[in-house]
Amino acid sequence: MRSAKELLKIDAKETAGRIENHIQHIVAESRANGALMGLSGGIDSTVLATLAVRALGKDRVSAYFLHDKNSEKDSIEKARLVAEGLGLNLNIGSIDAVMREKEKNAAFFKFISTLPPFVLPFMSSLYYIIVGETPYMTTLRKEELKKSRFRRWIYNNVVNGLESMFDGPCTVRRVVLEKIAKEKNLLIIGSGNRSEDLTGWFTMDGIDNMPHSPIMGLFKTQVRQLAEHLDVPGVIQKRAPSPDVLKGVDDTLALGMSFDKIDIVLHGIENKMSDDELKEYALTKGQIARVRKIHKMSAWKRSDRK
Repeated sequence: MRSAKELLKIDAKETAGRIENHIQHIVAESRANGALMGLSGGIDSTVLATLAVRALGKDRVSAYFLHDKNSEKDSIEKARLVAEGLGLNLNIGSIDAVMREKEKNAAFFKFISTLPPFVLPFMSSLYYIIVGETPYMTTLRKEELKKSRFRRWIYNNVVNGLESMFDGPCTVRRVVLEKIAKEKNLLIIGSGNRSEDLTGWFTMDGIDNMPHSPIMGLFKTQVRQLAEHLDVPGVIQKRAPSPDVLKGVDDTLALGMSFDKIDIVLHGIENKMSDDELKEYALTKGQIARVRKIHKMSAWKRSDRK
């Protein structure tokens, strides 16, 4: 069987150089003193930080880690590891007070946040059996919620609180960083990628949906290739992609499958590949159908964003 890496292979050296030139261009065009970004310790922000330092120099890149009580304990250590390796000063702040206030209106989130992480995959599977989709897919049903009393009840009593708590950190972090950027005349750059964009796996007006996102043209599989080329620390390359909001919930659990599989189907959609062609990459009919559905359901997020 063929692999996602084979299908989506890039010239990493050329790609890195092109993105570095782009970063130089947008910073110069904005007449900013440099670039500012959130550094989470994940592979996307690490790759972006590395490219930004190569493009602008470490003295013109400002990195921030904004945490709350639901952030993974090792996230800050991963962010520090990356910052130290790049020679950056990591600015650390807390958004805990704001997120605690939001949590007061998210009863279901408060409940599941007290459960052992190993229980969450079971709950996600149970939700899929009952509802026929993941909780994330339910959030994409914008107009359809008005037509189905059952889906509307599920959203109002289960999913709404989850969505609020998952989106909250992204929007709060953006507000905080935009204020800092304005005060210091810095251009904010985001680390959103193409896989997240085409599945709608981003927060409207959040830190993961910035106007300037230099690696947006790359699928997650390609970001990993770039990370390998840039010699990103192995512990970062192996880290599971996660919104870092709820312990035990990573991107694979939320979306229902890994980005290796998702990327193949997304590439197939863009290149009008048939299901039979996609099955050559060890994908099942159900997996192909799910990604096609998520891509279609999330179209409104790509058309409505600012």
